[in-house]
Amino acid sequence: MAGRLKTVAERDQRARFILLILATLVCVGIAPLAAVGTLFSPLVFDVRGNLLNPLAWLGFFLMITFWVVCLVAPLAAWIFWRRRRERLTWASMTAPLIWGLLLTIVLQFIPG
Repeated sequence: MAGRLKTVAERDQRARFILLILATLVCVGIAPLAAVGTLFSPLVFDVRGNLLNPLAWLGFFLMITFWVVCLVAPLAAWIFWRRRRERLTWASMTAPLIWGLLLTIVLQFIPG
């Protein structure tokens, strides 16, 4: 019957599904901005001495791969969602957030 009330588990599942859609849209929306950052990533080495700086290389690597993480993380999350592995779903959706935070922290310590 169509007038049946939904259980708490069904409502929670629907809310998590909507949150996953929103998180996917955010990640896909950030990916073009990250791609522009990838184009400017060689500028990390403009300052003298940064070519030998390990933090500059780490920042370069993080900048180059950030847009890939923004695209692959939602893909992996949806694969885990379809396999009913919800913990791995949300763990993979936090990857771009952690990656971006790490990138921001590393770039603060690169001189220039």
